Amino acid sequence: MSWNKKILLIEDNPDDIELTLRAFKKNNIMNEIVVKSDGVQALDYFFGKNGIAQKKGDELPILILLDLKLPRIDGIEVLKKIRKDERTKLIPVVILTSSKEPSDLLGCYRLGCNSYIRKPVDFTLFTDMVRQLGFYWLILNESPPI
Repeated sequence: MSWNKKILLIEDNPDDIELTLRAFKKNNIMNEIVVKSDGVQALDYFFGKNGIAQKKGDELPILILLDLKLPRIDGIEVLKKIRKDERTKLIPVVILTSSKEPSDLLGCYRLGCNSYIRKPVDFTLFTDMVRQLGFYWLILNESPPI
């Protein structure tokens, strides 16, 4: 799999972070995984504390895995900000959440998410989901140059 590009995991639950990292490792996905545990950290990663873009094109992640229920700034607001900025609006964003709210699903697609996946609670199912995510987004999918 393509491991020269970063994956940004925006997740506040330490157990889900550990589970995701273990699943990536088990599936031999060797990309660097950058973890941000709330919406403020995620936005600071892209835009700095002053709101001005900090990262250059080759420093941006190839994929963003975004939870919705985040402290300080929720995932919906993070998605809005990412989609409004010219440099980040084309990065694939996969919503990885436990939310079953139809309004969350519809709202995320309206804001431009690329995929919406409910997290399986079973580790085997979760690992398989991560394998499929990695295969599709890191191997099959062709992203536009950023």
